[in-house]
Amino acid sequence: MKMPKRIKPLYEDGLVDEVLRQLMSGKEATVYVVRCGEEIRCAKVYKEATKRSFKKATQYREGRKVRNSRRARAMEKGSKFGRGQQEETWQSAEVDALYRLASVGVRVPQPYGCFDGVLLMELVTDHEGHVAPRLSDVALTQEQALEDHAMMMEYVIRMLCAGLIHGDLSEFNVLVDAYGPVIIDLPQVVDAAANNNAEWILERDVNRITNYYAEFAPQLLDLPFAKEMWALYEDGELHPETKLSGVFQESTEDADVDAVMLEIKAVLAEEREKQDRLREAEELD
Repeated sequence: MKMPKRIKPLYEDGLVDEVLRQLMSGKEATVYVVRCGEEIRCAKVYKEATKRSFKKATQYREGRKVRNSRRARAMEKGSKFGRGQQEETWQSAEVDALYRLASVGVRVPQPYGCFDGVLLMELVTDHEGHVAPRLSDVALTQEQALEDHAMMMEYVIRMLCAGLIHGDLSEFNVLVDAYGPVIIDLPQVVDAAANNNAEWILERDVNRITNYYAEFAPQLLDLPFAKEMWALYEDGELHPETKLSGVFQESTEDADVDAVMLEIKAVLAEEREKQDRLREAEELD
């Protein structure tokens, strides 16, 4: 196929030898299957901020550290230079998270570097060498759903212990290969300690993925995995090997009305996002 403009510099630098086909186009990036020497990889080309439809990006960036004070001030002021730095930070967040999560035992695609807004990474494949399907396209037995859900909870715990929350975890952002689930799409990754929205973002992530697995294993419904996980995290008792019980005693203190309203809004937003994903999936098919 014709060489995409954004990938051309990588071709000229010898990082990419051939673009084989477009794999998918989503709200924040377009992904291509590329050949790098004898290896088949994928190239994720991030869309410019004006063309990206990911909602409330500022909400996810909260708490991300910028070491260079000049860059931080420029980002706060919203200058042209600052907006450029903000985009670079948004894009580098994913490759940084991929390296970090792989080091703590979370299955993610292996990254090979981010070059001018193009992330080169492993192409996850099934046992036949085809592109691995999304979880949303896989039919599971009850036994497999329970096993894979337990594995996903382990990954979310390991992420949280590493200080990160996916931020957009769903059946559309998980691939399934011969060894189980692989987590993808992390540009919106959240700093668990520094982001004021971290608790409800984690809860939304966990509930969303649990509800999907519950379609095959109904016994997973209404189990408070996220609340148990966050309580352990806040108390400093969450560890990479922690096994969740699925039991959590709510506090008897008066309800925080603002928190309840925020949760209701999050549920409504989640449903809208799910409908958007379904429409995107239908368009790709």
